[in-house]
Amino acid sequence: MNRNRWNLRPKAPPEYFASASSFPPLVAQLLYNRGLTDATRVRSFLSGDASLLADPFLLPDMSRAVDRIHQALRSGEHVVIYGDFDADGITATALLVQGLTALGGKISPYIPHRVTEGHGLRQEALRNLKQEGASLVITVDCGTTNLAEIEAARQMGLEVIVTDHHTPVTEMPPALAIVNPKRNGSAYPFIELSGVGVALKLFQAVLDSLGKNDHLHGMMDLAALGTVADMSPMVGENRFLVKEGLKVINESPRLGIKAIMTQARITAPAIDTEHISWVIAPYLNASGRMEHAMSSYKLLMTGSAPEACQLAARLEQKNDERKKLTSATFARAREQVLVRGISPLLLVSGKDYSIGVAGLVASKLTDEFYRPAVVIELGEKVSSGSCRSIPEFNIVAALGKCADLLTQFGGHSQAAGFTLPTVNLPRLQHMLGQMAETHLAGADLRATIDIDAGVALPELAGDTFQLTQQLAPFGRGNPPPTYLSHSIEVLACRTMGLDNGHLRLKVKQSDSIWDAVAFGLGHCCQEVAPFMDIVYNLEVDRWGGRETLRLNILDFAPAK
Repeated sequence: MNRNRWNLRPKAPPEYFASASSFPPLVAQLLYNRGLTDATRVRSFLSGDASLLADPFLLPDMSRAVDRIHQALRSGEHVVIYGDFDADGITATALLVQGLTALGGKISPYIPHRVTEGHGLRQEALRNLKQEGASLVITVDCGTTNLAEIEAARQMGLEVIVTDHHTPVTEMPPALAIVNPKRNGSAYPFIELSGVGVALKLFQAVLDSLGKNDHLHGMMDLAALGTVADMSPMVGENRFLVKEGLKVINESPRLGIKAIMTQARITAPAIDTEHISWVIAPYLNASGRMEHAMSSYKLLMTGSAPEACQLAARLEQKNDERKKLTSATFARAREQVLVRGISPLLLVSGKDYSIGVAGLVASKLTDEFYRPAVVIELGEKVSSGSCRSIPEFNIVAALGKCADLLTQFGGHSQAAGFTLPTVNLPRLQHMLGQMAETHLAGADLRATIDIDAGVALPELAGDTFQLTQQLAPFGRGNPPPTYLSHSIEVLACRTMGLDNGHLRLKVKQSDSIWDAVAFGLGHCCQEVAPFMDIVYNLEVDRWGGRETLRLNILDFAPAK
């Protein structure tokens, strides 16, 4: 049995190839696989231009939010942007502070501490902000589920505008405005905005009402960073936000981003979504996981090159600490799973399981065992957990059915978090376990690799790679093209990397010879046969100042 399920997408019908005759057949197949079945959608997707931007006033409560912000700007009120501590929330906070300050506002940030405060609004924090003179709080990347906290703010005379993208619960909080594309009845045509994407739409609406649209371009780098870091789908409006943001990052990067790239020793000719996912986002997230996210916020906002270098160095140190803590915690969590036995839902807990890396550990458990995973930091009275899931199991919906056990929860179908009284933990584990057992009964619990096309290696020569790059930027919802090739001869194979965790191969078909890597598959070295069926992407290998194409093998099996 393969490690993964291989899902080879159906070939496009002949009439589609005829209508897309301006593209090579392989590119036409890739477009078809992404649901781009008419010429207008194809043009819009490939151009990724401003035509993808929807009217921000189609978002719920947008007019009300903009009117209140105008009032605050005119009267010089103290406005607080209350963000989350991940890269999405940090960039959203920076965007609105920078943008509204440029319009003359008296704006300040507030980002809660992950460990001592947790995700979302806190009554004590709101009370302190009120005492410090704030009259309006604008949330970013949080707030939709904070009913009690927003009611408390209302009673203390503090108005709240919520901007968020998390899935709403049945009851809406009593905020002045709730700008969330996922609200029931929303007329907004695109629901997959990130937290920073919703914040950008709020700022766009403010600018539109003032006739100052030229201010928006300088915020696109922050929108791109948060959108990619939050793994929002690279489709629809997100394509424009990310493409424009990458232009800003490459043409005139802010000092903090430049310092991160210098600190990480990245000298690529152009920053792309992979650099954000694997380099910039981990740096920005490190501070919130290991200390306080304000360090990352300051890095994005600084106008001092020396301060940027100092902050980037600090974040690199914290990121290294985060890697070591994640590795050690995952080893303990994995052992706990194996001792208990692999069940439909994996739940591990411990007093030394830091909530700062709990989500990362849950993600690694889900990746290895293909099960929903919950990692909980046990407290004497209150415990906190992070969840990651698989497409077959909606974890935030499952938490919703346990709401009476939880102090707070929120998130998405495949990533969520919660707090609860520790005494309720056995009941939560029982309920989640039962739901997973019932819902996943009979399911083939292996990850699925969607394959765009079966090809022979000689077909990938020439300008094939450059042509397929028209579909970039890649990410969730628009992954790099994935191919299947049969009966590939393996000329050489060896392990490489830390603990021999990866494979390096040289493969051949007909007269076409390719270098290949298989990351994370070093333990499968003994399974490599003389002739293999392989599933892979094409990628650029930048090493020693040279750029060469190679195969990035995702899975393989002996040729049939």
